[in-house]
Amino acid sequence: MFDVAGKTTVITGAAQGIGREFALAFAKEGSKIVVTDINGEKAESVAKEVADAGGSAIAVQLDVTDLPAAEAMAKRAVDAFGSFDILINSAAIFSTIKMKPFYEMSIEEYRNVIDVNMAGTLIACKAAAPYMMDRQWGRIINLTSCSFFEGRGGYIHYVSSKAGVIGITRAVARELGGFNVTSNAIAPGATVTEVPRETVNEEWKKKVMANRCVQRTQIPQDLIGIALFMASEEAGFMTGQTVVVDGGMIFLP
Repeated sequence: MFDVAGKTTVITGAAQGIGREFALAFAKEGSKIVVTDINGEKAESVAKEVADAGGSAIAVQLDVTDLPAAEAMAKRAVDAFGSFDILINSAAIFSTIKMKPFYEMSIEEYRNVIDVNMAGTLIACKAAAPYMMDRQWGRIINLTSCSFFEGRGGYIHYVSSKAGVIGITRAVARELGGFNVTSNAIAPGATVTEVPRETVNEEWKKKVMANRCVQRTQIPQDLIGIALFMASEEAGFMTGQTVVVDGGMIFLP
C-alpha cells in the first residue's frame, strides 16, 4: 500500500521542519529524493541524512520565486534520477513572520509572503508539469494551512497565501487531470517542529490542544501517512482535494 519506491520525489523547503520529515520518510519508503531549499548548506545536510540512512538524495539550492532556477532544478532531478514523479511544495515563510493587524502591515511584507508561499508553489508546479505530462503520470502535493479555514488574525499575508495555494491546487488539478497527474493539498494544524517560533510556548500549546479532539501536540510525522497516500497509485482518482490533518480542530462541511 502507498508504494513510492523508485519514484523521484522533489520537496521544496526540505532543509528543515515538515519538509525535512517528508524527505526522510519518503526516502525510507524507497523514493529518490531531491532536497531543495533556499539554504543550500542545510539542504546538503538533509541529503546527507538520507544517504546515511541508506537512501538516495541530491540537494539543490533553490529560491522558489525564481522560475528559471526552478526549471533548472527540475532538469537536474531528471538528469540525476531519470524522472520527476512527485512534487511536494513545502517551502513557505512562516516561522519568521511577526504577527500584526493587517492595517499595520506594509504592502511589502504582504507581497513577500505571497511571492514565496503562493507564487512559489505555482512556479514549482510549472517546473514539474512538463516532465509529468510527458510521462503521463505525476503527483503534486501542496502544503496549505488550517489558518485559512480559521481566518486567523495577525497573519493576513500567510492566511491569504495559503488560500491561494488551495486555488492553485484546484486549478492545476483541472488542467493536468487529462495527463494522469493529480494535484492535492494537505492542511496541517499548528505543527511543532525544531524550527523556533516566538509565539510557541507551553501556554500556547495548551490552548491549541484544548480545541482539538485529539488533545496532544501535532508533529510533522502526523502528516506522513496522508502524504504517502496522495503520492501513491491508490490516490490516482483523487485530485483537487484539500485534506485537513489537525487532530480534529477544524471540521469542513
